[in-house]
Amino acid sequence: MPTIVAVDVSLSMAQPVALDSGETFTRLQLAIHGINTLLDYFSMYSKLEFVAVVAFSSTCEVISHFTRDFDQLKLKLNRLEECDKQDIESALQAINTIVLSEWGTATPCQVILITDGDTRYDAINLSQPSATLPFPFPGKMVAVALTSPGTLTPNLRRLVEVSGGDGSVVVPDSQLSPTCVQNLFHKLAEDNYSSFTGTLKCGHLSCKVILSPSPVPYTKTTDFDLETMSLTGLLEICGFVEVAHVGSPAAVSRHLVLPHPTSAATPASHAAVKVEPPESDDDNHDDGRTPSFCVLLHGALKVENMAALCQVGNDWYGVLYSWADSKKKSNLMLTLLEPGTDTVPWLGNFKHLGVPSDPENKNPEETFPVRPPEKRSYSQNCVVWIRQAGLQSDIQKILRHARKLPEKTSHFYKELNRVRRAAISLGFMSLVDGLAAILERECTLLPGTAHPDCALQLTHAAGALRKPYSRDPKYNIMPMRTKYTDGD
Repeated sequence: MPTIVAVDVSLSMAQPVALDSGETFTRLQLAIHGINTLLDYFSMYSKLEFVAVVAFSSTCEVISHFTRDFDQLKLKLNRLEECDKQDIESALQAINTIVLSEWGTATPCQVILITDGDTRYDAINLSQPSATLPFPFPGKMVAVALTSPGTLTPNLRRLVEVSGGDGSVVVPDSQLSPTCVQNLFHKLAEDNYSSFTGTLKCGHLSCKVILSPSPVPYTKTTDFDLETMSLTGLLEICGFVEVAHVGSPAAVSRHLVLPHPTSAATPASHAAVKVEPPESDDDNHDDGRTPSFCVLLHGALKVENMAALCQVGNDWYGVLYSWADSKKKSNLMLTLLEPGTDTVPWLGNFKHLGVPSDPENKNPEETFPVRPPEKRSYSQNCVVWIRQAGLQSDIQKILRHARKLPEKTSHFYKELNRVRRAAISLGFMSLVDGLAAILERECTLLPGTAHPDCALQLTHAAGALRKPYSRDPKYNIMPMRTKYTDGD
């Protein structure tokens, strides 16, 4: 989830904060120290995070667009200086512009607003939505107020509510100091950017994996209730299908699947994940030489061009596949489908794709393979006449088969019935009459070397098209039996 940090550089951020040791810091210096703590967390645990920084006072300045170069961000933050009065409207406008220009309206984005808590919103009427609020993109705002513990910030809380999403206001729990601010931002990072750690399992093979970005709970709306579903810690592979058969189904979210590091330190809020150690347990063992089922699965899916259907929750499934953004580098991706067992219509019910659980006592509902009770409409060759050229092409195809009668008799009547049914379904009855006239004209233009059966079939087809019963879409015009027909 991309993150944009908006830091207040108004004159109020120049207020000194005296410590018991005699040192003095400004609130802006403490804010920069907190942002550096956040960037350190990203560089260690969320290296794929994109971060942008803006500084606002009466105007807003873009310090850095979205980047992963956290060291360069720190250098730019050290050059921040206090300016004039505060204008939150300019910051909100800049946030919307940057996010919409780089990520659009569909990508969730996190907004971190850092101020001193003394916020005045003269330009915004918080009682109703404005041009800048709520945000036109999904996400949430986390406001950090560098103020004394227990200070009430009603305007700031109201701003978070109007922004949309599940935002919050964070205040220090002790007297302001570099250590207090560092703990504050570290807790903010753990609450909002902690990685999802789970177990990828296929039969007897399993390994710990990390999903990036972390999946959020999905709220399913029913007729009379709202059901919130979350991922379990187990991603169990149910089977494998070809990538071409999966296609591009509707998805809730997409995530990068990474092997869990065996030697890297984990955040304080996460317990260390224990992996089966090798015979010689060496803490400095290279992760690149450690066998990983995640790497094995990625290579197999990439080579075989297959996808793995996995269960991530109760009646909730996802698809694992190899995705490449270039010819040299590919990644293992997880696409979370909408909850349910029939979310990919062309695959049918997921529970009917496998073999019976008990081969000896077969359940009639688990017979394999399972054929759908009805023929899918999208599996048939439908007629599309969006442009005039499509209709002309179908008629010319019929005429090409007509000139090669009787060799192409079956093809001629197949195409004739296909176009006739499409015209009847669309209410294009004039096309049926026009097609009959075209066949009659074609009959008069036949060369002398044409087969006698050609004229007979064209006359028969033209007459059948004008019959009232031919307007029934279920009726098929059959070839005329003549003395030239094989077997007669």
